[in-house]
Parts: sequence; C-alpha cells; structure tokens
Amino acid sequence: MMVKHISVLLEESLDYLDIKEDGIYVDCTLGGGGHSLEIVKQLTTGHLYAFDQDDFAIQQAKQKLSNYEDNYTIINENFEFIKEELNARNVTQVDGILYDLGVSSFHFDIPERGFSYKFDADLDMRMDVSSALTAKTIVNEWSFHDIKNILNQYADEKHAKYIARQIEHDRKNAPINTTFELVAVIKRALPEKVLRTKGHPAKKTFQALRIAVNNELHVFERSLQQACDLVRKDGRVVVISFQSLEDKIAKKIFRDKTTSNIPKSVPIINDDTIEFESLHRKVITPSDEELANNNRAHSAKLRAIKKL
Repeated sequence: MMVKHISVLLEESLDYLDIKEDGIYVDCTLGGGGHSLEIVKQLTTGHLYAFDQDDFAIQQAKQKLSNYEDNYTIINENFEFIKEELNARNVTQVDGILYDLGVSSFHFDIPERGFSYKFDADLDMRMDVSSALTAKTIVNEWSFHDIKNILNQYADEKHAKYIARQIEHDRKNAPINTTFELVAVIKRALPEKVLRTKGHPAKKTFQALRIAVNNELHVFERSLQQACDLVRKDGRVVVISFQSLEDKIAKKIFRDKTTSNIPKSVPIINDDTIEFESLHRKVITPSDEELANNNRAHSAKLRAIKKL
C-alpha cells in the first residue's frame, strides 16, 4: 500500500543543498522518501544515507527509490545517532545534511498509528513502534504536574492546567485508551467559548504528547550539533521545521555557528571562530502556489547554513 506524502519546500531545500553528482548526502528524515528521491536523482557516483526508525516509512521509501539502489543506504535508526551510524560506515564527512521535521502525512492518515485526533484509534504516537513509551502511558500514568508541564512546554497550551486536571480526574474511573476518549476528556476540560473558536481543541495536546513520546526536541538538538560537525568545507545543513520550538533550536544553533565569539571591541583581521555562513537573510517559507496545493505546508520554515 502506497500512501501519498507531499514533500514541503522541496525545490528550496534542493537548491540550498547545492547537490554535486559525486557528493555524500544525508536525509535525516526519510519519511515518505520525497526529498531523498530528488537527491538521488542528481547523483552519479555520489551516495545518500537516509535515516528513519519507522518500518512503514522505510518500506514506502524503498518502493519510491527502487530505481536508485546503488546510490542510497537506509539506516533504520533515530537520527540522534547520526555521527555514530555514519562513522560505523566509514563516513566521517559529508557534503550536505537535510532535516524535514514534519510528521509524515501517513502518520496522520493511518488511523492505527494514533497520531490524529480525527480518527478513533489506540493512543500510540510512536515513530519507533518498538519503543516502550506511548501516549497512552503518559495520559494514564504520568502525574498531573508532568502532563501539565509538557502541555505548556511543547504546545504552549493555555489551558494546560485544566486539561491535565481533567485527565487526572477521568482516568480514576477508567483508563483513557483511545484518541477519541482523550478528545472527549479535553473537550470536558475546556470552557464553552474555547470550544466554539476556530481550530480543533485537541490539536495542541496531541502535539505535546507526540513530542514527549518521541523525545523530539532533545533528539533534534543533539543531532543538529553533530550534523554541523559532519559537513566538510562548503557543506550545507538544511532544516525544515513546522513548529516554533523546532525552529527556535535551529535558529539558535545556526546563529551560534555563524556569529563571532570575539568581542566587537577587539580588532582582528581574520575571524576564524566563525564556522558557517547563513545562506539567506530571512527565514524561507513556502510560496503562495505551494500553500494553495498543500495545506500542511502552512507552518513550514526553512533555514540553511554553509561551512566555511
């Protein structure tokens, strides 16, 4: 079964990667394989290493990449281990690394994965289905304070306290096992005027749970630091993010890498503390045409840097 997934900011990400036909590239987020396919199409003697911990995503991507088997290697692992996994394959420097941090469309569109509040399914939300922690575990076993904290920290949920308290109350009567059961709990927690506003009342809670289940922010920060070490001179690091916390991490790390550590008052001729240069003045966002064709592109932001 092939599930449709539309890659966001595809042309822009390829432009900023500046692909060389003999280069070594890394797609840290294989997903549906859209970006990976366009990268390998441009390679002759070059090679792409693509990371994903989701078996379904890997099978989808293998079908898409079937004509380019000599030019890619799929690594079934979390991109948190990018340096370790590449070094194990005798790869110590690469020409470009791409992160597309959006959750693949099929995660939302396949009900049994439990990512979406639109389908009734088991509360799961794991990218790696062999992982022990699920959204169901968090909702039913974590403390009121821990649940409130992740709603605040990972989703900026204004009603975190009320939702966490309602979860704590309702689970005493019966476990909260499914997505629709959780949606019902959230709706009971929120004031009527909030329920009447635009947007689904469970959106932020589901986002926070997904981030917590997969430890997304910590993993991304660790991986991006390693990525900056791995690219060779003139190598590129490109990040596409879809929510503010991810973009904040990329923005900070990229700013640190492109900014001098020497005080402005110190006269210097060459500042070799600056490792990278930014490839754009303003953050890159989707074109009007892309927004019209792909609703999931609306929150996307792209940042890119080049090693000096």
